[in-house]
Amino acid sequence: MISFEIPEEIQQQREMARMVAEQLMRPNARYYDEHEHEIPWDFINTMWPIVQQDWIRIVRRAERQLAGEQPTEKKREGPRYDNLRMIFLVEMLTWGDAGLYLCMPGPGLAGYSINAVGTPEQKVRFLKRYTEGGPKWGAMAVTEPGAGSDVSAIQTTAKREDDHWVLNGEKIFITNGYLALEASEGIVVVWATIDKTAGRAGIKPFVVEAGTPGVSITKRERKLGIRASDTAAIRFDNARIPLDNILGSPEILDTARTDGFKGVMVTFDASRPVVAAGALGIARAAIEFTKEVLEKEGIRIRYGLPRHQLTAIERDVMEMEAMHKAAWLLTLRAGWMLDQGKPNALEASMAKVKAGKAVTWITYKAVEILGPLGYSTRYLVEKWMRDAKINDLYEGTGQINTLIVARRVLGLTSRELK
Repeated sequence: MISFEIPEEIQQQREMARMVAEQLMRPNARYYDEHEHEIPWDFINTMWPIVQQDWIRIVRRAERQLAGEQPTEKKREGPRYDNLRMIFLVEMLTWGDAGLYLCMPGPGLAGYSINAVGTPEQKVRFLKRYTEGGPKWGAMAVTEPGAGSDVSAIQTTAKREDDHWVLNGEKIFITNGYLALEASEGIVVVWATIDKTAGRAGIKPFVVEAGTPGVSITKRERKLGIRASDTAAIRFDNARIPLDNILGSPEILDTARTDGFKGVMVTFDASRPVVAAGALGIARAAIEFTKEVLEKEGIRIRYGLPRHQLTAIERDVMEMEAMHKAAWLLTLRAGWMLDQGKPNALEASMAKVKAGKAVTWITYKAVEILGPLGYSTRYLVEKWMRDAKINDLYEGTGQINTLIVARRVLGLTSRELK
C-alpha cells in the first residue's frame, strides 16, 4: 500500500524549516520587498551552517577519490529521501517568503552542475569554499539579451588561447550573480559557445570565479516580485579563465554524450521539482491566509455539499485547494522518482508546468476574494501574487516545459515539434 505519511527524518527537518519561516522570514517579508537590493544578513547567517553540511559531504567524498581511497561510507539501508527532503524544505521556506529563500547562500545551480559532471579535482577546487569561512554564493549564467529558452542562440563565446579560455559576451537575469561575484568569493557557471556553427553541440559550461579580470556586474534588476532575491546582469570582456575550468569535454561531440552541455541540462531534472515546490509554498500561504480571513468573517467552507449548493467563494476556494493538491502530488512524484534513480525528465517538467499555473491562478484568486484589502499592502497577499509569476517563467517557461512534456509523450524530437 502506498503511504502518504512524511518520513520522520523529513518531518523533523521540516519542523526546523517551519520555525525559520515563521520567525525569520514571514515577519521580514514586507521589509525586504520594499528594500530591494538590501542583503538579509540575519537570515543568511542563520542558514549558512545548515547549507554547508551537504557540501562538506560532497567535497570530502571528492577528496577521497582524489587520494585514491575506496569509499568508506556505509551503504544506506532503506529508501533514499534526498530530493523529497529538499522539496519539503523548500516548500516550507517559500511559505515563509520566496524572495528571502532565494537569498540562501551556497553554490546553487552552479554547485549541482559541478557535482553532476565535474571531475573530483574540480569538485574540490570549486566547491571547498562552500565548506569554510563566511557565506558564499554560486550562480548559473545562461540567459542573454537575445537567447532565452532557445539556448542554441547563445552568443557568448569562449575562445581557447594557450592555457586559457577567453570569454566575451553578456548574460542577464542571473539569480545571485551579484552575491556570487561581488558580495562573496563565489563562482558562476557560464554557458558559452566555442563554435557558433556547431549549434548546441558547441555550447559548453565554464566555471568563472569571483575576482576574475574582465568580469563585471553591469546591472542589478528591479523586479515585480521576489524583490529580496538578487538578480544581475554580467558582462565578460576578454575574461581569461584556466583551461581546466570547462565542465566536461572541450571537444564538439555527438549529442548522445552526457558530459558538458547535456550533462548540465540533466541538473534541471532535479531543480524543476524544487522550483515547483517553491511555487506551492507560496500557493499554500495564499490558501491558508484566505481561509483564515474568511473564517474571521464567519464564512466557512462547507465541504461535502453538491457543487450547485455552494457559494461562488466556496467553489473558488475548493478549486484553489484542488489545483494545489494536484500540483503537489506531481511534484512529490518527480522527486520520488529521482530518489529511486528513475529518469524523471517528463515528470519534472509536468510538475513545473502545473505548479507554475497553479500558483499564478491561486494567488490571483486570493487577491480577488479578499477584494480591496487583498490588493492593498495591509496583507501579504498582493506580494504573493507578484512573487508567484516568476515560477511560471524561470527554470524553463511554462510553454517550454509544456513542449518538453508533449515531445516526450509523443516521442518527437525538438526539430519535429517546436
